[in-house]
Amino acid sequence: MARQLQEQLAARFPVGKRLRVLDVGLGQGMRALRLARAGHWVTVLERDRTRVLQARRALAAEPKGIRARMRIVEGDGRDTGVHFPPGGFDVVLCHGVLMHAEEPDPLLAGLARMLAPGGLLSLLVRNGDASALRPGLRGDWAAALSALGATARLPRPRTSPDEKVPAGPEAGARADRLADMTATLAGIGAPLRAWYGVRVFTDTAFADTAADDAEPPDDLEMLLAAEEQAGRTDPYRAVAALLHLCGVRG
Repeated sequence: MARQLQEQLAARFPVGKRLRVLDVGLGQGMRALRLARAGHWVTVLERDRTRVLQARRALAAEPKGIRARMRIVEGDGRDTGVHFPPGGFDVVLCHGVLMHAEEPDPLLAGLARMLAPGGLLSLLVRNGDASALRPGLRGDWAAALSALGATARLPRPRTSPDEKVPAGPEAGARADRLADMTATLAGIGAPLRAWYGVRVFTDTAFADTAADDAEPPDDLEMLLAAEEQAGRTDPYRAVAALLHLCGVRG
């Protein structure tokens, strides 16, 4: 995922340019920190106060130059226009947020307005076109049938190999189809320019290593190499658990 984003940044912007980046949804905070450490100006918008406080404490331990380049704002991703002027960012990231939004279109339109001309919009969404595959591979036929019936809420995938996936209806998350997202991005003025599959193999490969004391697979390096290649190759990327979509503001 980090490599895919770096590839898109390198393709869209001059080498050495310090980019203005808006990251909507903090996650674990490492994505924003990596970008700040690389020399970019990063603003994080996060609505969860606990995460904001934790991130500010973590940022305080970073060198002065990185602290100066990274700003953490408490607020909702749907209210970007309240916090920032239109066209103020070269890159807008929204990874793992849309799956929790009941009405994603207004959020997406607001994110696109934050982009300067030629700016990159990077999204990570659930893949609604392959939602029955993983429950089917696990033998969870009820979930597979539900997904095949185009249900709107599906079990949430792992966001890292060591994360335990919660069960029950509270774990549900939206899923989006590639064709629908392509049309939406065109409609908000940030047409899709590239897309990748994320977690083609790793969800099932890490299924038996969710315990806290579990060892990573012996062939981890080869697994990650295969995952990286499959995420760029048809038809494999189309059955990934997640889709990484990259749109460019016209």
